[in-house]
Amino acid sequence: MFMLHLLFLAKRKTIIKFTAERAMKQIPKTIGEYRIVREIGNGATATVYEAKHPGFPGSVAVKHIRFGDSTKDGAKLNRRLLKLLRAEKAVAQRLDHPNIIKIHEVVAGRKQAYVVMEYFSGTTLEQYCSFEHRLPVHRVTGIIFKCCMALDYAYRQGIVHRDIKPANILIDEKDDVRITDFGLALNVDKSIEADSTFIMGVGSPAYMSPEQVKNYPLNQKTDLYSLGVVMFHLLAGRLPFRAANQAQLVYKIINTDPPLASHLNPDVSEQMDVVIRKAMEKDLYSRYKNGAEFAKDLSAARFKIFDEDDAQLDTVHFSMLRRQAFFTEFDDVELWEVLRISVWRNVSGHVRLIKEGDTEQRFGVLLEGRVELSIAGRRVMELGSGTIFGESAWLDRINHRQTMSAVSLEPLTYLEINPAALMLATEEVQEAFRHEVASVVTHRLGALALIHSEHCGAATEATTASTGSFATGMAGWRLVGD
Repeated sequence: MFMLHLLFLAKRKTIIKFTAERAMKQIPKTIGEYRIVREIGNGATATVYEAKHPGFPGSVAVKHIRFGDSTKDGAKLNRRLLKLLRAEKAVAQRLDHPNIIKIHEVVAGRKQAYVVMEYFSGTTLEQYCSFEHRLPVHRVTGIIFKCCMALDYAYRQGIVHRDIKPANILIDEKDDVRITDFGLALNVDKSIEADSTFIMGVGSPAYMSPEQVKNYPLNQKTDLYSLGVVMFHLLAGRLPFRAANQAQLVYKIINTDPPLASHLNPDVSEQMDVVIRKAMEKDLYSRYKNGAEFAKDLSAARFKIFDEDDAQLDTVHFSMLRRQAFFTEFDDVELWEVLRISVWRNVSGHVRLIKEGDTEQRFGVLLEGRVELSIAGRRVMELGSGTIFGESAWLDRINHRQTMSAVSLEPLTYLEINPAALMLATEEVQEAFRHEVASVVTHRLGALALIHSEHCGAATEATTASTGSFATGMAGWRLVGD
C-alpha cells in the first residue's frame, strides 16, 4: 500500500512539473474584474499577483490557477484543481482569524479559476529553512506560537489543514504570521467517505505525520506534527528526516526518531527539544492534543531563553509587564503568552486613544504615562500606569460601545489587547484577564460612587435587613443628587 501511495505522489509531481513547464510567462492585464499590478509568486500550478479592485481600499492578492492541457493527465489534474478550489472556498467561509489569510472570493470555472485573498507583504518561511539563514530561537518560537493558536482555532471550526509546511506560512518583518493555502483542508465534521474535500495522497511528504503517510483518518494532531517538523527545520536548518527516495523517507517517518534540534543548533534548549519531540510523537496519544497545549509549552520553553542579544527587547517588555499591578496574578508562562497575543504601543501626548460611543472593543493596559477619561467633553478621571482603559465596549455584551473617551496626557506606553486574539489564548490567560478587569472596574466604580456621594444628601435609614435578592436590571439604575 505504501508503494502505491508513493507512486501516486511521484506521478502527481510529474504532472505538476509538466504543467508548470507549459505555463504562459506573460503577465495578464486583468483577471476577472481585478487589475493586475505585478507578479508576487509562482508555483507549480498557480501564479500569485498583486491586484487592484474598486471594491477594496488597498491591494489584494489573486492566485491564478493554471490548468493543464486536454490530455488525459491534464484533464485529471484540472478536475483535481477545481476540487481543491471548491474546498478552499468552503473552508474560507468558516475561518476568520488574524493569523489565517483571509479569502475574499473564489472563482472556480472550467476555463478560468482564481482565488482573491488578503494582500500580505511578507514572505514564506522557506527562505529561513537553510542553515545559513536560520532565525533566532526566540523569533522561531513566537512564529510557531501564533501558528499553534491559528491551527487550534481552525480545528475548533472543524478544519484540519493537512499541508502545513514553510511554503504555506507567511511572515513579515514584524513576525506577523499568516497561514495560507487551505485547499487541501479536511472537514472533520463529516465522515471521510462523504467529505467532498477529502483527496487521497495530499500533503508534502517531508512534513507528513506517520498517520498521514499511512492514509489513516486524520484529526488536528496531524497539523501539530507537521508544525513540529517546520519548527525543527527552522531551528536546525535541515529536515528531521532525510532520505535518498520517498520510500526511505516514509520508512523513517514511521519507524525512526528525529534527532534533537539542540544537537544541530546549540542555541536550542533541552526544554525546547522536549516540546519539539512531543509535537512529533508517532503515538497520537502522546502527542499534543491541541494547538493551545502546544502553545503553552512553547511559552514555558521560551521563558528559559537567555540569549541577551536575540531576546533583549522581549526581555525588557516582559520585565516591564512583571512590574505592573495589573499583571500581579499572572504567572510567567501566562505573561509570555500575553506578549504573544498583544501589541506594544507607544504614543505621544494629546492623542485620542478611545472615542466615546465607538464600538471598537480593543482596550489598553497602561504601562507608562497618564490617560484622561471624559464623557461628553467633561473630565471624569485621570489614570496612571498599571491600570486599564477602553474596557467598556468589551464588557458591554449588548451594545459594545465605549462609555468614555480616552486621551493621552503625555507620551505613554500601553499594551493593546484585541478581544479576538484574547479569545484564542489559553483558558488560564482568559480567566486572568476577566478577573483583573472585573477587579479594576469594581474599584473604579467604587471611587466614582464616593466622589458622587459628596454631592448627595443623607442616606435613608433602614429599619430591617433584606434576606432576598438585591439584583436589579439596568433600567432600575439612576444617580441621585441633592
